Parts: sequence; C-alpha cells; structure tokens
Amino acid sequence: MRIVLYTGKGGVGKTSVSAATGLRCAELGYRTIVLSTDPAHSLADSFDMPLGAEPVRVTDRLWGQELDVFHEMNVHWGTLQEWLRALLAWRGIDEILADEMAVLPGMEELSGLLYLLTHHDSGNYDVVIVDCAPTGETLRLLSFPDVLRWWMDRLFPLERAAARVARPFLSRFTDLPVPSDQVFAAAQDLFQRLERMRDLLDNPDLTSVRLVMNPEKMVIKEAQRTFTYLNLYGYPTDLVICNRMIPEDVTDPFFAAWKESQARWFQEIVAGFSPLPILTGPLMGREVVGLAMLSRFAAALYGDRDPTQVFYRGAVNRVEQADGAFILTLPLPFAAKEDLGLVRVGDELVVKAGNQRRNITLPRTLAGLEPAEARFEGDLLRIRFTRPAS
Repeated sequence: MRIVLYTGKGGVGKTSVSAATGLRCAELGYRTIVLSTDPAHSLADSFDMPLGAEPVRVTDRLWGQELDVFHEMNVHWGTLQEWLRALLAWRGIDEILADEMAVLPGMEELSGLLYLLTHHDSGNYDVVIVDCAPTGETLRLLSFPDVLRWWMDRLFPLERAAARVARPFLSRFTDLPVPSDQVFAAAQDLFQRLERMRDLLDNPDLTSVRLVMNPEKMVIKEAQRTFTYLNLYGYPTDLVICNRMIPEDVTDPFFAAWKESQARWFQEIVAGFSPLPILTGPLMGREVVGLAMLSRFAAALYGDRDPTQVFYRGAVNRVEQADGAFILTLPLPFAAKEDLGLVRVGDELVVKAGNQRRNITLPRTLAGLEPAEARFEGDLLRIRFTRPAS
C-alpha cells in the first residue's frame, strides 16, 4: 500500500494535482482513493461529480471521498469535547461560544487524517491520495503524538488517579465538571490512534509527502517553511511539484515578462529544495475539471512515470540536540569544505558550497540561535547553533 499526501498553499492547484494523480494511479491498475481533508472541499468540483462522506466510485478503480469533518470530530473527539464544553460553560462562557471554543485548533485536520487508519486497516485500496487542507499547519500538528507521549507517560496516570480521588469530594461542594474515567479513556484512545497514524506517516516505504507550489515568491516561502517542519518532525518528503508553468511554446509577448519571472523563481525552487526531484505541471489551456482534462494534466505532469514510486529516499535535513547545542545536518554530496559559505538572513540560512546553494528556513528552535561552527562528515554538513553571547 502507498499513502501520498499533497500539501501546499491555497490556490496552487493542489486539488487538481491530487485528483489527476489518483486518476493516473487507477489507470495503471491500482485500487485508488482520493481523500479530501479540507473543510472547504473542491475535490468533487475537480472530478465534476458529487462526492460524499463515504467513498464514491469515480471509475472502475478510483474512488473519491470528501470527509464530513464534524462527524469525524464527534467520533474521535466527542467525549473530550463534551467535557471541555461543560467546563467552559461552568466558567460562565456563553453556551454557543463555549461550543465553538471547544473545537481546539487542528481538531478538524487531525480528525480527517485519522481516517487514514480506517483505509489502511480495511485493505480495500492499494493507494490512498490525501488532498490536505491548504496549509503547512496540518502537517506541523502531526507533532501532537510527540507532545502527548510525554503527557501520557508522566502526567496522565497521576491526573487520572487524582481525579478519581477528588471527584466524590468536590461533588459535595461544587458543580465543577471533574473529568470522568470516560474522558480519560477517550484521551488514551485518541493518543493511541495518533501514535498509529504517526507510525504510518513516518514510514518512508509506505508514505510520501509532496509539496505543490507555483513559481511565485510568497508561495515558495510558505513551502520552504512547510518543508522545514516536515524534516524537523521526520516525515518523508520525496517530490516537489511546480505547477502552472507557462509552456515554452507560448510565444505571445503578453506572457514574456511572466515567463521570465517564472524562470527566475523556478531556479529559487531548485536551489531551495535540492536534492528533491522537481516535476513541473503546465498551465493548461482550459480549466482542469473532469476526467478527460485530469487525464491530460496527469500525462503532462508525470509522463511515463508511476506516481506511486518513491521519488527520493533519505532525510533532506534534520535537527538534533547535543552537548547543550543544536546541530543542523544537511546532505551536500560532492561539495568541498574550502568552498563552503554560510550567510544568515533573518530566519533563513543560506548555505553555499561550490556551485550548490541551499536556502533553509530555520525552525523556531534555531531562529534565536547563531551558527557557531560547521564541519563535514562524509557528504553531510553539520552546523552547530548556540545562543549568542550576551
């Protein structure tokens, strides 16, 4: 089985890429489902047919699904949400406002992504394509299992025991909604589901994350931030898709300046995301809607490639802590240390090694630190970050 997630800034054509990829996989004989986790669904518009909360057959080997996020939230978060809503109401918050505030940030996206477990366990599909919500925050929120693991290991048993002891005592003096055993059981079940989802998504043989972008400055900057956090949390990224490139055979003078701008920003994409492979999707002559246009777009995007293949293996960069400092490790094959140069520009680190250049958007962990030293270990460049001297 293969799980492929497409993420990117809103409006870059991510849904079209997801739908076209799913159609190409089905044409190659794979039982494929395209799953939209975006609350503002557009997958049905892309296929030009109605979809629903349950899988709908699009072709013989292709299904589409637009998740009912509110239903999934009730399934995965219902008990916790009810307790939080009661707690907020007890504090005097208006009932309607309490109902809204009980929806914690990221609950919608995570509830949708948890559906991956259902499809994985069912064995009904060879390929699951996920059209993610248009933000890198969805993937950054997948760090939840790491945070929850600490809480579940250290504080969860104590809090559960304390609540069990305090519940009968507090009930005599206050109507404070102390969490019940059902609430703690729901939290434990949610944690176990998130752990399983994490195991699926950080398996490079099973899952790949792919970044969709346009050759435009703001789009590229957001994609770089997303890419940084994907690497930071260990999610395997194997491909970049630069979409809506104006074809070379378009010679109308009206597009000359636009083509020049795209060529310049495409070089930035190559420099910033190397060594990931980059595929280009052309700006089509008409809207990419319906199976015929999706098939044409898939052919232009993938050529004779199989979209289920793993296009790149290996960590592109990683951050680790050692001896009171943070180490950023970058693969720079064929680079010579005498040609190395580092330039810090805001929250970006520009790494030059010979004719190679990498623009790295630093995570918050490193944003307030300074690069103290850099050294090569084989083909890996290790940059040590420390706090600046006072």
